Amino acid sequence: MHDYEPLDLSAFCNAGPEIYRSGRKPATGAQTFHGLPFRIGEGDRCFLAFGAEAPRRSEPLALPIEKAARRVLFAHVLLESYLHEGEPVGREVARYAFIFQDGERVEVPIRERFEIAVVPTGWGEMPFLAVPDQKDGLADRYHGDWGASGIRQTEARQAWPRDYYLWAWQNPRPDVPLARIEITPASPTPNAQHPTPGFVIAALTLGHADEEPFFRHAGLPIKLILPKPEDAAAPFALAVEVDRGIATYPYALPEQSAGAFLADPQRGWGEKLNQANSPAYVEVAAIPSATVTVKRGEEAIGSAKWGELEEKRVVETDRVRFEVVDTGRNWVHTTVLDDDTGKPVPCRVHFRTPDGIPYAPHGHHPHVHSNLGTWHIDVGGDVRMGQISYAYIDGKCQGWLPRGEVIVDVARGYEYEPLRAKVEIKPGQRELTLRLKRNHNLNAERYFSGDTHVHFLSTQGALTEAAAEDLDVVNLLLSQWGHLFTNTEEFTGRPAPSADGETIVYATQENRQHLLGHLTLLGLKEPVMPWCSDGPSEAELGGNLETTLSHWADACHAQGGTVVIPHIPNPNGEPAALIATGRADAVEFLVHNPFFHLEYYRYLNGGYRLPLAGGTDKMDSGVPVGLYRTYAYIPPDEPFTYDNWCKALRSGNTFHSGGPLLRFTVNGQPIGSTITLGRDGGTVEVEAVATSIFPIHTLEIVQGGHVVASTEEANGARELRLRTTLKIEQASWLCARCAGPGYTSIKHHDSWGRGIMAHTSPIYLACGGDYDVFQPETAHYMLTLLDGSVQYIRKRAPQWHPGTVTHHHGEADHLAFLERPFQEAIAAVHKKLHDHGIPH
Repeated sequence: MHDYEPLDLSAFCNAGPEIYRSGRKPATGAQTFHGLPFRIGEGDRCFLAFGAEAPRRSEPLALPIEKAARRVLFAHVLLESYLHEGEPVGREVARYAFIFQDGERVEVPIRERFEIAVVPTGWGEMPFLAVPDQKDGLADRYHGDWGASGIRQTEARQAWPRDYYLWAWQNPRPDVPLARIEITPASPTPNAQHPTPGFVIAALTLGHADEEPFFRHAGLPIKLILPKPEDAAAPFALAVEVDRGIATYPYALPEQSAGAFLADPQRGWGEKLNQANSPAYVEVAAIPSATVTVKRGEEAIGSAKWGELEEKRVVETDRVRFEVVDTGRNWVHTTVLDDDTGKPVPCRVHFRTPDGIPYAPHGHHPHVHSNLGTWHIDVGGDVRMGQISYAYIDGKCQGWLPRGEVIVDVARGYEYEPLRAKVEIKPGQRELTLRLKRNHNLNAERYFSGDTHVHFLSTQGALTEAAAEDLDVVNLLLSQWGHLFTNTEEFTGRPAPSADGETIVYATQENRQHLLGHLTLLGLKEPVMPWCSDGPSEAELGGNLETTLSHWADACHAQGGTVVIPHIPNPNGEPAALIATGRADAVEFLVHNPFFHLEYYRYLNGGYRLPLAGGTDKMDSGVPVGLYRTYAYIPPDEPFTYDNWCKALRSGNTFHSGGPLLRFTVNGQPIGSTITLGRDGGTVEVEAVATSIFPIHTLEIVQGGHVVASTEEANGARELRLRTTLKIEQASWLCARCAGPGYTSIKHHDSWGRGIMAHTSPIYLACGGDYDVFQPETAHYMLTLLDGSVQYIRKRAPQWHPGTVTHHHGEADHLAFLERPFQEAIAAVHKKLHDHGIPH
């Protein structure tokens, strides 16, 4: 006998699809709902319709059964509802009587919004005891309409009935055959203002399995191992289907073991993403007779019965090993304390089983955006670094944690020792306390950290995430991306400090042009418009070149703001003009890239003083705010404020950090200083110290773009020191930098794969007078860029027809307005060449 047996009711059917006055065409014939078989009639008579109006039956109907069953499943539906016209919930519309062969009779009232309901159902008006004929499910994992992009993030879709509701009667005497079932429509209620609603029974199915037909137990995690190498190593393409239940998306589990994860030197900062099929996990909720099927692409590669899996915990097939890895769970309140102060400390946290199954704090995501790459969307105070999604917390969180061994992974910026350790969650445990130890306190040394380049967060979100990353300043940049304007509502023209004053967010701007360059305008009091210019990807399709970076810089400086060239040098057009005319207050490293570093050195060798900043260009949840950050020195007699931080950035006592912390002096003078030697130069004492929560291998001193001193630790160290004496024969500059072996870089697990490195701004060395460094090669390089930019303006940049437009600047000659800063820059570079006696 089958576990579920659909009955043939065709002999009793009295109505066809026309009974639905809405004109809907309900499902008929053999159907499967929730993985269970139902047999609906076909043709003009396919339903049992009841009610006062013909062809509905108003008299009782007896359906012969003559079989034993543990349950009887009904696919039925109300044809009308009067709830919105004043009728009460729970109005009885019928009685279903179950008569056993020995004559015993059990009657069950069928009530609206209990055992039955109308389709379509109003929002929030599902029945209490019946389920829709459709299952809860998932959005398509990889495809969908553009307009559904927001809904897509929910992943889960609540089931709504297509045609029927399913209600199951549990037989109190499953060993005694049922003789018949009598269906009796309810008589009109004396006080009812409306007739008794009609209803339809579409199908009956006898349940013989000793189980609830609709799952009652919450989902359990199942580990999936694919033993065949060709299955396991293929790019991730798994899906899991459950006929009589539901399954989440499956996710790859980490490749490395729990022991290797705990020993990883990049603890607290993510893990390599496993992009293969195995190992993986999925969460399943089902009834015992359900079949769980694993698919690789469209191919089914293995299946298991859920009841057998729950009982045995492990089921192995040729191509899939299924393993129940649930150990039970507790709702746990976690507190992370600063070890020095004993107070809760903002941080980011990750919890997982030794297998790598994540348990996110409530309100956070175990897999940010389903481990898919995204742009422009940051959700719920989360960040994903490779395999790991972290939750940003204020020092406290709560949610489910599995019983037994749990691995915790906690971090707070670069000045705290990350915590990655095993803890034990015992049955009944409701509290967990963790402690973070501060290794360094750069604020006490008057260095304050800031991210010069952040997009798409809210002000409050930026405050939350920055506090958890031990970041003092966030520059939240409004901008334009084609026809999308972002963070418009965040602009206030003033800083937004946290309640304790330890974190400051300033919503300001990045103005952008796709060929000439981008520009970060810090500390704006009023917007500088247009935000972007000259078409995609920055400005609108078909847009004109309305302005230049130099004019944006002038507008920023007029407000007392600070101008930073982001991700130097690209886009590589107008940075040369900004630097030549002194409009750039600082430049920003965005990635660890030898070409970008050499571009910075090129301008330093041209004699330009350029403080170095660090920023993330955070545009997705795969980048922690402050992963690349600027440490800027504020003197002890000046308070930490946003304006003072920007002033410190401009002053040049800064270093960029992607993990290591640098101290650097020449003759005891700090970063950004100018040291004057004799006309013939002299010797200088150089000292550099790099400390890091990550292993670092190389600490180097750079002079004029060349390494002149270094120390290296092949196995990596948490601290490197370098002290040396250098002979200086002409004006020059010195920087300190550190990273991996040979100044290559060990990578972060952010979506950019940025290097773990640090680099100071220069200390300038003058010989016998003013600081004067100059390389003609830099001047000629800049002139070439400037000429290219002018040619672009004259010959390629789109413009409105002359005489048809009044421009934002109000000048009559728009091309002259655009070219002016470039001509100023060309003149400034020519003057440099002339002053150094070089023909041009």
